[in-house]
Amino acid sequence: MKGQELLDLINTRQSDRAYLSNPIEKEKIDRIIEAGRMAPSACNSQPWKFIIVDETELKNKIADCTSSKILGLNHFTKQAPVHIVIVEERAKFTANAGGLIKSKHFPLIDIGIAAEHICLQAAAEGLGSCMLGWFDEPKVKKLLDIPKSKRVPLIITLGYPASKTREKRRKETEAIVSYNKYQ
Repeated sequence: MKGQELLDLINTRQSDRAYLSNPIEKEKIDRIIEAGRMAPSACNSQPWKFIIVDETELKNKIADCTSSKILGLNHFTKQAPVHIVIVEERAKFTANAGGLIKSKHFPLIDIGIAAEHICLQAAAEGLGSCMLGWFDEPKVKKLLDIPKSKRVPLIITLGYPASKTREKRRKETEAIVSYNKYQ
């Protein structure tokens, strides 16, 4: 893939909040998970476990954990045929030690990178995705038998998008970039 092709893919990837009911082919899910698996991580800790939720009844229960009637959030999640629940796993000693020294929690950074790898591969497969941080974590953990000691930082919905790519609204480059010093 050439530089412009990657930029085109990045520009088509969006947070989709409406999905068609079409099932996702297993080969596509396998490639999407492989993209997440190959993400870099601090000290190669790979501090994640991906739980693919594609059984309809269970997926709908997870979707119920993501929506908020009060705030009007995430009512689209039942439409997505697949949810990928990302569980934070223990990082290697060196990554944890470095994180303590630098006051950074590297596993969350690593999971963010893996999640975007997943979403970019989904876009390359013609699928839509949306990363969700708003959900009832204790209920999700109970539904999926995730130990109470673990954290679930993200859920990613996957499906064939029901709408076309939207025009992205982003800050102008000059507002977010400076060279050699903060300006």
